[in-house]
Amino acid sequence: MKLFQRLLLAPVALGLVAPMAASAGELDLDGMKKYAGKKYQVTSITQFSDVQPTEWAYQALSNLIERYGCVAGYPDGTFRGKQPLSRWEAAALLNACLDRITEVTDELRRLLKEFEKELAILRGRVDNLEAKVGELEATQFSTTTKLQGQATFVIGAVTASGDRPGAGVFGSSPTFGSRDAAEKYNAQFGATTFSYDLRLNLLTSFTGKDLLYTRLRSGNFDNAFNGNGVNLTALDVASNGIGGTDSIGIDRLYYRFPVGRDFTFIVGPKARNTESLAVTPSVYGSGKGDRILDLFSLHGAPGVYNKATGSMLAGIWKQNVKKGQGGFSFGANYVAQQGFAGQAFDGDDNSCSSSEGGIGTDCARGNFLAQLNYTAPQWNVSLAYRYGQQATNFRRGTNFVASNSWFLTTGDSNSVAANAYWQPKESGWLPSISLGWGLNSLSGNENNALGVEFVDPYVTESQSWFVGLQWNDLFGKGNAAGMAVGQPVFATALSRGSSDTGNTTPADGNYVWEWWYKFQVTDNIAVTPAIFYLSRPLGQLTGDDNSFSNFGGLVQTTFKF
Repeated sequence: MKLFQRLLLAPVALGLVAPMAASAGELDLDGMKKYAGKKYQVTSITQFSDVQPTEWAYQALSNLIERYGCVAGYPDGTFRGKQPLSRWEAAALLNACLDRITEVTDELRRLLKEFEKELAILRGRVDNLEAKVGELEATQFSTTTKLQGQATFVIGAVTASGDRPGAGVFGSSPTFGSRDAAEKYNAQFGATTFSYDLRLNLLTSFTGKDLLYTRLRSGNFDNAFNGNGVNLTALDVASNGIGGTDSIGIDRLYYRFPVGRDFTFIVGPKARNTESLAVTPSVYGSGKGDRILDLFSLHGAPGVYNKATGSMLAGIWKQNVKKGQGGFSFGANYVAQQGFAGQAFDGDDNSCSSSEGGIGTDCARGNFLAQLNYTAPQWNVSLAYRYGQQATNFRRGTNFVASNSWFLTTGDSNSVAANAYWQPKESGWLPSISLGWGLNSLSGNENNALGVEFVDPYVTESQSWFVGLQWNDLFGKGNAAGMAVGQPVFATALSRGSSDTGNTTPADGNYVWEWWYKFQVTDNIAVTPAIFYLSRPLGQLTGDDNSFSNFGGLVQTTFKF
């Protein structure tokens, strides 16, 4: 660039000095001859005795002297910058600069000749790149939308062990059936399977700050990893298609936009409550980790973070703080899982059918979720609350809780959660720690779907908790390991049914463990072997004198593109 700058110097200098030129008759021609014939050549602006750093043109004059060397003064060592410039003096200055330009021109010709072949190659490459850019612009998918994808392969199996529990579990009964529940479970769900989950994300922005999010999804998890048999064996990644195995459909559709500096709003006909909060209250399975069981993606409180999806309106506020400082945030949303349905009431007072719904109706399957957080660079504390209408659920829990009070026929639920996490500044042998606890209170759920009061004791209160540890960059950059333990939703209080008999002390306790290690093969491919164990997934249905447990193993391979 310096060569071309020098070529441009002469006309620029002439254009600058020409307006200040004076006629020859007004100046001493002898002085002009002295300037032109015995000029005082300088190499630094400090050699001029009458040029001070406070002069407005000091820097410009310094650049001309030191960079181009074509500025001279008078024999007495002065520049006389405040007196008028005659055409004679302008000609002398221009002549000095032209000498330099001639040198530059000769040098440039020599360089062009020497690098003629290389320049030709570069010109060809530039032309080729311009052609490719033009082709891409002509055939690009969209000027506003980016496409992202994730394909997940899972191969593995689940096996059960234990004695036969009470009646009605996997087709067994106390008086009929030669095989126990574990055998029946293994016969129905114990095969080794190979399944996939595919997600295609369309990210559209119209202003650079907003987001129209569309996700297409499909899968073929028609097995235990989708929660068949025991809901706690479901994987976070599992999908059985939208509307049927291998069917592809819209899984998410919402619009997110900022209002001012601190607020963000989300609205959409198919959005999820847990994805529309200010922060995620746990770091287990996030970032460089991989989620395995769906249970441990619910932060220890499946009653609060139940992943309700439907028609949604959400608002998020984040405190504006300096980078590296902690701050508060708050998010709240309303999701009507049946918000798309047009029938408000079908005439049955006892239960909500699949055709009933709308927004704000008794059968909207409405969920109101609110979460308050304080987040610092290394830790977070969160408190959350969810109100659930009838027919909403707690996502993951024992089979006893699911069969007894999972879908509230005529009642409602109030759930609270407390979460916290801590993570080290640098990855290594010290893991991050995530903690979560949830409490659920049920009311008005004493009747079944027929409007008849439960005969046996029914659940009025339940709890859950979890602890998750995660090591990032363990044994290699990008790799990660994790371990979690906890109790999914289990009954902690029962109320007598209409028979006014039976034990109201619940025996629904259970534990779930998982262990995994992720190999980051490339930036886009990860392989994660994992195992998990469920101690009493049936809960109280296991019975006092019986046992039933599950063990599972799998390899999860994730491709991101």
